[in-house]
Amino acid sequence: MEKTLQRYKCTLAYDGTGFAGYQVQPGKRTVQLEVEEALSKIHKGQAIRIAASGRTDAGVHARGQVVHFDSALGIPAERWKKALNAMLPDDISILDVIPVDTAFHARFNSIRKEYRYRISLREERDPFLRHYAYHYPYRLDLEAMKEAAQLLTGTHDFTSFCSAKTEVIDRVRTVEEIIFNTNDDELVIQFIGDGFLYNMVRILTGTLLEVGSGRRDPAEMEKILAAKDRVQAGKTAPGHGLYLWKVDYAITTNPGVTFS
Repeated sequence: MEKTLQRYKCTLAYDGTGFAGYQVQPGKRTVQLEVEEALSKIHKGQAIRIAASGRTDAGVHARGQVVHFDSALGIPAERWKKALNAMLPDDISILDVIPVDTAFHARFNSIRKEYRYRISLREERDPFLRHYAYHYPYRLDLEAMKEAAQLLTGTHDFTSFCSAKTEVIDRVRTVEEIIFNTNDDELVIQFIGDGFLYNMVRILTGTLLEVGSGRRDPAEMEKILAAKDRVQAGKTAPGHGLYLWKVDYAITTNPGVTFS
């Protein structure tokens, strides 16, 4: 008997504080595990796997993570969000669920991602921001940081700006924009590009902060890129200041396919 499987694109937000990261890990609480367990309950115990636009590390947050899953249940699209949110813990929220073509893939069809890194510049620690912004109480030269950012935008081999643990061979990425937004005692850096390597945004942030605090010259960015050596770049900024903000796609429509 044929079953009609429908693929769904699901956008979710989560507070990364209580998670060991996005991806399932033995014996640890992860975002993927929570969402898959919720889907399994809705499917009466059947294991349902999800695929994400990318992983996030322990403590990293998301405002617009995207996953996809397939289901043979005849649940109307508009009811999926309510059903999932009823099953999920308070630190995960489903923002929308829409039917998509089975050719859609949350990771491989992504054409652009935006990350934001949040930095508290106030002199004293704010206990209410300790999980949501990196406390960096030092004077920053924003013009120097912007100069360095200009040298980092464009298409480059970002080997120097990714974790040495990465298994990805092709490390060429295009960073379209690096935008600095200040508000009172807070700095938010937006990173927009076609994709980012493991720890890339956090290493870029750490390096830009070293430029801003006068420990590096902006012109060093060209040398660091050319070196293709992680040791040449700055420290990795902590995970709790990072947010996966948005993922853009070119293909999201034309629902439905039949499998035997």
